[in-house]
Formats: sequence, C-alpha cells, structure tokens
Amino acid sequence: MSVDSVIMCKYMQYTLNFRQQEHFSEKGKNFLWGGAIAANQAEGAWDVDGKGPSMADKEGYYSRRTAIDFYHTYKEDLAMMAEMGFTCFRTSFAWTRIFPTGMEEEPNEAGLKFYDDMLDEMLRLGMEPVMTITHYEMPLHLVTEYNGFLGKETVDAYVKYSKALFDRYHGKVKY
Repeated sequence: MSVDSVIMCKYMQYTLNFRQQEHFSEKGKNFLWGGAIAANQAEGAWDVDGKGPSMADKEGYYSRRTAIDFYHTYKEDLAMMAEMGFTCFRTSFAWTRIFPTGMEEEPNEAGLKFYDDMLDEMLRLGMEPVMTITHYEMPLHLVTEYNGFLGKETVDAYVKYSKALFDRYHGKVKY
C-alpha cells in the first residue's frame, strides 16, 4: 500500500467512522458505507498474469501502470476499510485482465482468479461488492482495430466479457 493510501485511510478512520456512531441505528442498517476505486486507477500490475494493454495504459500518464498497487495489496487495503466500518466497496473489473485483447475465445483464468480472491476477501470482511463492468479500460486492440464501440466486433466482445462476469460472479455480486 502506498504512503498516500495509508494516510488517507488513517485520516478517514479517525474522522469518518460513522458505523460506531448513531448514524447506524436500526433505520440505517441497510445503508451502504464505503469507498470506491477503479481498476485502471488503482490496481497497477498492468503487465502481470496475462493482462493486456488497455486504452488507459496507452495514456501518457504512466502512474496508472503501478498506481497504488491494489493488485498486490488488496488484502491489506480491504482490511483497513473494514476496520473503518465500510459495509461496501466499489471497484471495477479490468476488461483486459479477463480478456487481454478482447478477442480471446476463453477468459484469462489468472485474471479471474484475482477477482475471485478479491471478492472472497471483501465478503469475508463483511463488505458488499459493488462492481463496475467497465471503467475506461477497453482493450487497446478493440480501439485500434475496430474503433471501439463503433465496431460490431467490440460490441460482440463486450457481450462475451459481460456474460463471463455474470456467469462467474452472479452468486457473489449483487450490485
């Protein structure tokens, strides 16, 4: 975890721990209190376990490639969030971690395993996963070869990607 992440988490821990306050009375028990990131802004590991390049990786701003290294530190990060009383956490799936170019016939199992493990850890800590299917991380191949969503091939690839997520995570992810 980066120093900035630790500082932010510790600050929030001491100033925003609403769960221990009256805000979480009986009428607020279904309130989701949490934080959010996006895979391309936080995971880093841009070239690990078969992940392909995304349009975000092509940007000139290269800190996305390492980001806060959530890919390697998610257990510690999620533990801090749970300690702060978070009841949910929103992030996104990196399309390129699951289908590196978007055109593969089968998903990348190493990428799916990362999300299996991350979601299991969230649930173990009592946090509801809130997942975004895509957050500015289309496979670069689909952008350069098919003009992104303007190409039928990209739409077909997105349907395949979404179906893989729904089939795999329907029992773990409600939102």
